[in-house]
Amino acid sequence: MNNFTYTALKTAKEATGARKAEPAAAFIAGGTNLLDLMKSNLEQHPQLLDVNQLPLKGIEMTSDGLRIGALERMSDVGEHPLVVQQYPAVSQSLLLSASPQLRNMASIGGNILQRTRCGYFRDGAFPCNKREPGSGCPAQTGDNRNLAILGGSPACIATNASDLAVALAALDAVVLLENSKGKQRRVALVDFHVLPGKSPQVETVLEADEIITAVLLPAAAHARKSHYLKVRDRASYAFALVSAAVGLDVQGGQIKAARVALGGVGTKPWRVPAVEKLLVGQPATEATFRRAAAAAVQGAHPYEHNRFKMELAQSTIVRALLELPA
Repeated sequence: MNNFTYTALKTAKEATGARKAEPAAAFIAGGTNLLDLMKSNLEQHPQLLDVNQLPLKGIEMTSDGLRIGALERMSDVGEHPLVVQQYPAVSQSLLLSASPQLRNMASIGGNILQRTRCGYFRDGAFPCNKREPGSGCPAQTGDNRNLAILGGSPACIATNASDLAVALAALDAVVLLENSKGKQRRVALVDFHVLPGKSPQVETVLEADEIITAVLLPAAAHARKSHYLKVRDRASYAFALVSAAVGLDVQGGQIKAARVALGGVGTKPWRVPAVEKLLVGQPATEATFRRAAAAAVQGAHPYEHNRFKMELAQSTIVRALLELPA
């Protein structure tokens, strides 16, 4: 780990101003992802900006929906009654993430910003376009079992690792941002992460002097009837091979609204509107779910070791929809 200075800040303006003055600095809250990367010398920052004292906490229902402060811890959000009752997919995605110890430390903002778990990115002995642009992507012809079949490019096929972001993408979440001038903006979660294209080192639309202040979840019938299903190699503390966040508004046996997003298969949390379109107006039956799920992998590009995700993504969506309460 490199030497660095450490500064504790108290306001968003102080934090974003310090980041603008030193763009190579990093914000730290729980540090569960950042410190691992620094210890492995995969990231080197001359300054750490501690944001834990910023007034960015709170879980409250507003006229716009549920507002979750960026510094709320994963465990607190996952167990909060409003989240459990009104947004069960969000609660489930959090409680299926990491270990209890990590969930007690990790922040909501940090979880959304966590970096990929691609083995080539995490091992400095290998080239990686996400770490060193232009160095290459050995995953294309190497061990790609855990990597993306959707949204990849010749430069990168690393998956997004966040369970939470998949649920947020499905339920139309909005990320609230603030910059060094105090200007605020809202970005839909589905637009917050960007595809790798030729620049996989650019992972989000977050500007250098911006910080996540909160996440906003609109109230909706499909959010109250939602579910997050995670398929993984072992029952705990493992990242998703494939996951699905789904939500339905069913009235009189017919689907009035549908939301579906996938994890473990895309280079970003992967919303699948083609599946949603095929669900709306149809009876809420297994046959409907299976027909619609077939559209989930349109345009997919599987590789030698992850071709199984084509079928697994479809079956995970179907199973998640069948898990929804009647």
